[in-house]
Amino acid sequence: MPDTPEENPSRAVRDLADDHVRRLAALDPVLAGELGHTDGQDRLGDLSPAGQDAIDALDRETLDRLTALTGDTPPSDPDERRCARLLSERLRAGLDVSASGENLRAVQELFGPVQGVRLAFTLMPVATEHDWANVAGRMSRVPQALREYRESLTEGDRRGLYAAPRQVERVAEQIDSWVADGAGRGWFSVFADGASRAPLGDGVRADLATAAPQATGALVELRDWLRTEYLPRAEGTPDGVGAERYRLASRYWNGADIDTDEVYAWGWSEFRRLREEMAVEAERVKPGAGAAEAMAHLDRHGDVVVGGEAARARLQTMMDDTIADLGRTHFDLAEPIRTVEACLAPAGSAAAPYYTPPTLDFSRPGRTWLPQTADDRYPMWDLISTWYHEGVPGHHLQMAQWAYRAADLSSYQANVGSVSANLEGWALYAELLMDELGYHTDPGSRMGYLNGQMLRAIRVVIDIGMHLSLPIPDDSPVGAGLRWTPELGREFFRSHVGGSDELIDSELLRYLGAPGQAIGYKLGERVWLAGRDAARRAHTARGGEFDVKAWHMTALSQGSLGLDDLAGELAAI
Repeated sequence: MPDTPEENPSRAVRDLADDHVRRLAALDPVLAGELGHTDGQDRLGDLSPAGQDAIDALDRETLDRLTALTGDTPPSDPDERRCARLLSERLRAGLDVSASGENLRAVQELFGPVQGVRLAFTLMPVATEHDWANVAGRMSRVPQALREYRESLTEGDRRGLYAAPRQVERVAEQIDSWVADGAGRGWFSVFADGASRAPLGDGVRADLATAAPQATGALVELRDWLRTEYLPRAEGTPDGVGAERYRLASRYWNGADIDTDEVYAWGWSEFRRLREEMAVEAERVKPGAGAAEAMAHLDRHGDVVVGGEAARARLQTMMDDTIADLGRTHFDLAEPIRTVEACLAPAGSAAAPYYTPPTLDFSRPGRTWLPQTADDRYPMWDLISTWYHEGVPGHHLQMAQWAYRAADLSSYQANVGSVSANLEGWALYAELLMDELGYHTDPGSRMGYLNGQMLRAIRVVIDIGMHLSLPIPDDSPVGAGLRWTPELGREFFRSHVGGSDELIDSELLRYLGAPGQAIGYKLGERVWLAGRDAARRAHTARGGEFDVKAWHMTALSQGSLGLDDLAGELAAI
């Protein structure tokens, strides 16, 4: 266990950050499990207003202790300085969001509390009888957690704070799919079926058999309450959050105060640039075709893997090969980082792939998750660059490197204090890096890369546009001269990004439910590219040679930072 700040002044801020994480993990057993802690894995966090109050009190106390340590003078040690800045920025951003009451209307498809409860089980170890006893104990607490969640939404109702109706409807539909899983037995029962392969005593099996249907029953109660009681009360709540809520959310997701007018205009310029590039690539895929036709051609006649397990295996091989290649040229990878698992996402997940990081001790590796499609077909043209993003050299290399350096940094810098735009910006930069390095050897995979870039540029335009009801430029192919609505966003998205209707609807719900998060991909990529370019210019000006491998590893070893702080740190490497 690290020394306390008083015992080791040379890392007083990092020790304070570690102490904050330990105390936060005691309040949030799911977080504790994500970090690899073994205590409390049979419990869930308190989702009631009192639970948020306890977290807020801890955040304020840590800020007070940080001020007492550093005053107005930044620490001279670089790791201490970065940790102090991150801790201050993250805790203040979180407190501002909490003060606005966002936790009292947290109904959303991807980042909501209900989704977090289910995700907690997918990250639990299930190898021993003790592990399954923890699963049974945690399942038995799902009804209480969902009652606490209802308390928060009820308090939001009392204050007139509601989620938008389309978010409520979507979460109810998600719960429908979880309840229907396993021929109507429910997702929790299907998960508990995994215990059949473990040598368990009768007591643990009985506990699982009791807890799983109770957890499913609690989901049914929540779903029905959302539809019959909460949804009518939420009617009329707009999808867009407006300027003040957007400002708070954007700071939380990006670690920066952004100029929405500048970013909106820049998003349009990126859209126009990428549209031209995609037209050129479409000609390579199918002469005479536009981008949409070329992508449809790839869906039908390109490299398509049939079967979720076959697709998972293909992606696993791709990540293993990429680690072997890049580990010789552009990254210096420690042995624990060289392991990453491709997995199939559980039913009822969002339509987009995602990544979960390793525990700090690597007892659970980093994992990429592939959502299964309705037709069980997986066109690879649109998955290759996505797996550079989710796996290697994207999320996995960054977050696993943070975990590897956690003892030198702090567990806050390595995990808890992660900033979405930093993570997503690096992952999008990783996609661009693979394009720079020539890994898209066929037109299909490069079209997938450009399609992913276009998706992120459109996110900037319609996320800001829908939430702030901004005007659409006169040269737009959709909605010229009008103001953004979700319906126009859907039409615009469909016209310029390849993907299923399910993906489009999921994306729009995500933007509307997590304002400011979707813009962080391109904003973060912009900062990572600018930092690399500035560092290269500085090396050249000094008469030195820019070592991109050394730059990558130093950049990935600094731990989390918000975009306002990341830009200068990258340039100084």
